[in-house]
Amino acid sequence: MFLAISAALLTSSCSDFLDVQPEGNATINAYFLNDQQAIDAVDGLYERFHQEALYGRELFWEQGAACDVVWGRTRDYTDLALFKNDASSSTPLNGIFETLYKVMARSNWVIKSLLDKEKKTALTPVETRSLGEAYFTRGWAHFLMAYRYGLPEQGVPFVRYEDFEGDYDYSIPPQQKSVEDNYRMIIEDMDWAIERLPRLEDYDADNIGRAHDAAAVAFKAKVYAYWATWEPEKWKDVIAMVNDLESTYRRNLAGSLDEVFSSEFADFYNEEYIWAIPGNGGSNGGGSEFPGVVLENKGWGMYNGWGQNKPSYDIYEEMRKDGEGNARLIRSILEYNQEFQFFGETRRFYSSSDIEAGFMINKYMDPFKHKDPTTGYINSNGDWPTARINFPVIRFAEMLLFRAEAYLMTNQADKAWTDLNRIHKRACGRDLDTPAPATMTQLYHERRCELAFEFTDHLFDLKRWHRSSNAEIKALAKKELNALPRVRIYEERSNPESNFRIDTYEAFRKASKVYEDYRMVFPYPYQQIVNSNGQLKQNPGYN
Repeated sequence: MFLAISAALLTSSCSDFLDVQPEGNATINAYFLNDQQAIDAVDGLYERFHQEALYGRELFWEQGAACDVVWGRTRDYTDLALFKNDASSSTPLNGIFETLYKVMARSNWVIKSLLDKEKKTALTPVETRSLGEAYFTRGWAHFLMAYRYGLPEQGVPFVRYEDFEGDYDYSIPPQQKSVEDNYRMIIEDMDWAIERLPRLEDYDADNIGRAHDAAAVAFKAKVYAYWATWEPEKWKDVIAMVNDLESTYRRNLAGSLDEVFSSEFADFYNEEYIWAIPGNGGSNGGGSEFPGVVLENKGWGMYNGWGQNKPSYDIYEEMRKDGEGNARLIRSILEYNQEFQFFGETRRFYSSSDIEAGFMINKYMDPFKHKDPTTGYINSNGDWPTARINFPVIRFAEMLLFRAEAYLMTNQADKAWTDLNRIHKRACGRDLDTPAPATMTQLYHERRCELAFEFTDHLFDLKRWHRSSNAEIKALAKKELNALPRVRIYEERSNPESNFRIDTYEAFRKASKVYEDYRMVFPYPYQQIVNSNGQLKQNPGYN
């Protein structure tokens, strides 16, 4: 199984993408001479996404501005959660911004190098696949930048090195006229990736986990769904992409959430899998560290959990609408007195560490259930608490939710109900309580509950719904965006059977929160504006 753990190549001597005075050309005079060099170059692209700066942890901090998670330990950037951050704020956004542009720059180099080689000689199958992977990583990083910073009136900076004769001069990439231009170019990258990438089923055991054509199709579905905020006709493209995933690529729901979040390699590439960050645990420690980031701080004396993100009472309450003890609730959240397996022991949950929430994320706990998990299921180095789990980035359940939304937005509510019911029935063991046709309230509930604590960006769902022409979903988004999260406060924190009360999250009890539509996107970091010498325009509302 492919695991991008580290790569010396492409992690040194490369200019920041927006530097006015770049440090120099990152390329090596003689490279891409054989298949192994192409593999090494691409592995360096994947590795950035696995790091703490992106899917390891940092991308999740901004979710504190919705109502599903609270921070378990004190942070200096509460303004990010209260919609009070600006271009000068010290937040994880700055590091995310820099990392994504490094991925795009390095993907650009791989693409340009292989296309130049292709003009002289036929690429090998591995080189062709590597070119597809570089298109995929460039599109992936570009997508994360585009929707988080781009607007119809101005897009995000982007350039394709292959569009230039000779070497790119490493000047400031132009800010695209509109985010719709960015979306169009992301779609093009994914199409070029699809032309060159294998089917998932064609990978051998050593390479499964690399980009495959269905993953690029799924990213196209997400791009079209976000693009539909500004161009409603794109909902039809969402439906087409998900139909293709289902019919051509045979994607489907797995039998249970336990299979989706299993710590057994045999379950990693099930029917629901589309794209993930595979982790192997053990001494090598590949994958995302997020399972350890959300584990109880110090892991009840048994492992170095960090306890940094915890569920709110609000998401618990939303999930409990489907019935006490429903499978999705139990698999997603640990509450007081709930039994769970930890280091081979049956325990009853309580949390005595740091800022109180009364809950813990349970989705990624399967690797910790084993008697001696550090022998192969979790990283023996607790300072990098990765675990053996196929950490989802896109799974088919999300695709069904996007198609259901597209059906609702194109007056096909009966079809939307069918998709929502498939998800609900697996989660709760019964059909939706209300028969067809579906409603936006049902979509909101199923999407919020099914994808909770995954890197699917619930906050951005709320932001785009706040711009929706549909009054029902807009009202639901407005309510959550302007709410402060609640938690459970226990009389005896170390007693699983303790009494509790419900209160506002401690760090926000004296805070206020008002969402305005200009905050649909983030401000460009102040230093990037300075570096650009006026070529990068700040987003409206942040000037």
